[in-house]
Amino acid sequence: GDTLGVVLPEEVIAHFQIKEGAFLYLSPISGGGYQIAGHDPDFARKMEKAAGIMTRYQNTLQVLAK
Repeated sequence: GDTLGVVLPEEVIAHFQIKEGAFLYLSPISGGGYQIAGHDPDFARKMEKAAGIMTRYQNTLQVLAK
């Protein structure tokens, strides 16, 4: 796909512990700016929900996995 590289200051790289080829995620914030994160916050929320479902239906999932 279409990608674009960016140059970041050393202190930002150190703060986020960024390695070459890593993904950073931008989320819009009020006032027209963006928040940068070393992970996808939407994915993290979805995984938290999935973990709850897996815990709640653990027995059912074990039966289905056989």
